[in-house]
Amino acid sequence: MQRLTYLLGPSLRARPVLRRLAQPASAGFFRAPISTHTVPTLKDPTLLKPFPFLDNEFLVPTASQSTFTVADPVSGQTIAQVPDQGVEDVRRAISSASTAFKSFRHTTARERANLLRRWNDLVLENKEDLATIITWENGKPIADARGEVSYAASFLEWFAEEAPRVYGDTIPAGVRANRIITQRQPIGVCGLITPWNFPAAMITRKVGPALAAGCTVVIKAPGETPLTSLALAELAKRAGIPPGVLNIVTTLENTPEVGREMCSNSTVKKISFTGSTPVGKLLMRQSADTLKKLSFELGGNAPFIVFDDADLDIAVAGAVISKFRSSGQTCVCANRIFVQEGVYDEFAERLSDKVKEFRVGSGYNTNTTHGPLIHPRAVKKVHDHVEDAREAGAEVLLGGKKMEHLGMNFYEPTILTGMKTEMRLYREETFGPVAALFPFKTEKEVVELANDTDVGLAAYFFSKDYSRIWRVAEALEVGMVGINTGLISDPAAPFGGVKQSGFGREGSKYGIDEYTVVKMMTFGGIGDLQE
Repeated sequence: MQRLTYLLGPSLRARPVLRRLAQPASAGFFRAPISTHTVPTLKDPTLLKPFPFLDNEFLVPTASQSTFTVADPVSGQTIAQVPDQGVEDVRRAISSASTAFKSFRHTTARERANLLRRWNDLVLENKEDLATIITWENGKPIADARGEVSYAASFLEWFAEEAPRVYGDTIPAGVRANRIITQRQPIGVCGLITPWNFPAAMITRKVGPALAAGCTVVIKAPGETPLTSLALAELAKRAGIPPGVLNIVTTLENTPEVGREMCSNSTVKKISFTGSTPVGKLLMRQSADTLKKLSFELGGNAPFIVFDDADLDIAVAGAVISKFRSSGQTCVCANRIFVQEGVYDEFAERLSDKVKEFRVGSGYNTNTTHGPLIHPRAVKKVHDHVEDAREAGAEVLLGGKKMEHLGMNFYEPTILTGMKTEMRLYREETFGPVAALFPFKTEKEVVELANDTDVGLAAYFFSKDYSRIWRVAEALEVGMVGINTGLISDPAAPFGGVKQSGFGREGSKYGIDEYTVVKMMTFGGIGDLQE
């Protein structure tokens, strides 16, 4: 069987490639046969842009002559060679954004809202192509990719509506003749550093409020998945967003120096970063000399609690979506699943029955429910966590092995029982398809276990007792709590954490505040009415 596809090789030009597809592997209880490792032809091939984006132009000359490889995580085959930009390139992008800010900041809120609305419409019109690109470079199933595109567009729509609602205040003055008012103004050029796990939504969740506030941006695209962000840039250009307002730097090997320049460059007034806690700390140190405004969405170690009075059908469904969405590669994925002793065995059995229904394989297969991990390092970390737990006495109820017959980045959806607090998975975020079940006895005990971590992004718990719901929700040391649900993401919801999961909020009415500064103006000498 053969299929004509497009492969972007070192020449950075699309060329047709014929190759024989892999034959299905022997069937396992959650293995989906791979029918293709290739990407279908895009309806609009001009969306595939393996070049940085500066002043509304692609194919810009770069100071660095090196490139990096964007690889299909299913097959490991090269999708594109993309310029690996460096410090001089990011300085050019910052300069472009600074020039554009001088005029863009004076556009009306309604003008900016209309730009975001047109961008939203174009994203939805090109939903299938964007989803195809996401699945190709990220590996997530096409249905999940389509969902991400809709989610990404929702932030453009949300902040199109928020742009005209950046209000100030009038404040009673302590002096009779004075009047105090406040005004929110755009902070300036913003540096945005986004991750690979949601290559569309993490862009729009940051760019949407920045542009709504009147800021301009320089985006450091994720090296693993830059093509999605560049496709979004093409649609932003078509929507009429002016040159220099949105710029994208592409880099992989030069990421440390590019990040350092964004943080230390005094023209950049704000850094927004989604990624690991150690990198967030580094960026914070690098931003100190220029006292930038920062918002960080960092690592998590989310507890997922099932009380013995929970509706187990709802709890299992919540665990499936919270733990296994994107093969466990989200920052709010459940990491430690605490189940009260009275329902522990039944919950484990029900969860196992659901996970056995999974089909793992290429994201373009219509029967695939779960795709690969992003790269071999991710597989190694997942396997190391499973082996550590197994050696310390955990039972592998399901899975627990690499799926090398599918490719180097596949790992079996796994359920571990008999987990203990001394195991690595209790302390470290796995970021993979491993559900680790810890037993507990009391409400007080499980809240202490849930809070026994340096991070605090998200938590989930399931109970029918409304008194317990209030007690536990208020006691959990996290920024977001899901109660009887495993899905908490919504453009209307403030997304962010506490402790070493960072600070600041994205989405919601609070998200735009991260890109503004408050100016106070006092009017004096008003006095009394004239006779």
